[in-house]
Amino acid sequence: MLPPMDELRELVAARLAAFPRREAPPAPGLRRAAVTVCVLEDDAGDPYTIMIRRSPHGRNAGQWALPGGRLDDGEQPVEAALRELAEETAVSGVRVAGLLDDYVTDSGFVITPVVAFGGRQRPVADPREVASVHAVPLERFLAPGVPRWSAGLLQMPLGPSIVVHAPTGAILWQFAEVALRGRELRVFDVAQPHWTRT
Repeated sequence: MLPPMDELRELVAARLAAFPRREAPPAPGLRRAAVTVCVLEDDAGDPYTIMIRRSPHGRNAGQWALPGGRLDDGEQPVEAALRELAEETAVSGVRVAGLLDDYVTDSGFVITPVVAFGGRQRPVADPREVASVHAVPLERFLAPGVPRWSAGLLQMPLGPSIVVHAPTGAILWQFAEVALRGRELRVFDVAQPHWTRT
């Protein structure tokens, strides 16, 4: 059972502040990206996270993802994550609670996950990049069977038709353990399925 939103926001921020985050060191050939685990409130005040389905065209076509993308020249990860959140879902003015571990993908990206709270905004998909936006109740992250493993691959079953794999699934698993449960978990070695390596 999750606490009320104000208490949850403070609790998550405190847990992330106490978490010894791992930052990937610079390395030749690695490209930087950032995503936002954005927590919003529905009309009843219950918290949910935004998941997007990528457009059928472009990088990672049709895959489940968190709002995010590459850093522009001179951009910092938090700045990039919030810019992409606004561009892809029209959610802005959020409060950053903290960061999770960098995740280095098989395709050569270093993804920095930013956790933020945005109140009762309503996300709207940018049709150029996002096929659809979906609300995943935070309680779902704490449900039995989340996560699960299939043929050695992590799966985060977050809805009737939402099953998320690494790297996004790994980030969300760490979010659930560190931010929601208050446990320490590292996910740098969670394997990616071959179809996410583009």
